[in-house]
Amino acid sequence: MDTRLLRTFAVLARTGSFTAAAAELHLAQSTVTVQIRALEKELGAPLFDRLPRGALVTGAGRRLLAEAERVLEAEARLRSVAAAEGPVAGRVAVGAGETMCAARLPGVVAALRRRHPEVDVDLRPVGTAAAVEGLRAGELDLALLLEEEVDVPDVVVKRLGREALVLVCAPDHPLAARRDSTATWAELAQESFFLHEQGCSYSDRLARQLSAAGEAPTRLTRFGSIEAARSCVAAGLGLTVLPRVTVRAALDEGRLAVVAGPPLPDVPVQLARHRRRWVSPAVQAVVDELKQHFPAEPPRSRAS
Repeated sequence: MDTRLLRTFAVLARTGSFTAAAAELHLAQSTVTVQIRALEKELGAPLFDRLPRGALVTGAGRRLLAEAERVLEAEARLRSVAAAEGPVAGRVAVGAGETMCAARLPGVVAALRRRHPEVDVDLRPVGTAAAVEGLRAGELDLALLLEEEVDVPDVVVKRLGREALVLVCAPDHPLAARRDSTATWAELAQESFFLHEQGCSYSDRLARQLSAAGEAPTRLTRFGSIEAARSCVAAGLGLTVLPRVTVRAALDEGRLAVVAGPPLPDVPVQLARHRRRWVSPAVQAVVDELKQHFPAEPPRSRAS
């Protein structure tokens, strides 16, 4: 069996679109159609239902997908062994939240291109739930999660470091001028907040703390974009909490100010991958580079 057909099948199953699959595989859409028909004929079963909104995997297709991915992984291992003396090469799909994609991963990709120019990184902005599902479905090779704990079957995690959080407001906000005391949770609960979307661990935690501290519900606005939340705060509309790395430039330039408030725990950065998937040389190269670009965790003090 031609493994090119299996690769086309796997990509189409993931994207659900002949157009998207053709673009990812650098093929004409008609070629994707021909290859899928050839695979269906060879296997004697329909793999997709062709619908107006795209291609939906059939029951037979779902049963085949896991086996097809194992064959493709075995092929990748063979190619890796054959090319052991050559440069590390391949495409690695990395899922991460907007914080990581915007603030940390560009530097990782730039360093990786210098060290391993034939390794391509496909960055996909996703939340924790989508990242875990992407790992389990074989759509992602790695994921970066801003979570305290990750306990998911078939997903193994390794803590890379921690990101410091900071509570910020506009420079002319009344809380920015307070120097004699810190704001309490009760005081903060009376402010308007612009937070990252639900599912963001540190935003959800802050929302719970504000809810517990206030007599009336805190006015919360959620955004799918960190930049949107940051812009609203810079305009003087309220406060937000974000990793310091995402607002460092705005703080240095005076477009945002730090609010003196209750201490905020750092958020862990977890590197996740599927437990049973092969770690290719390209994936390992990305892992090694990621380890170099995240703040190391401070050593834990020993009890005396």
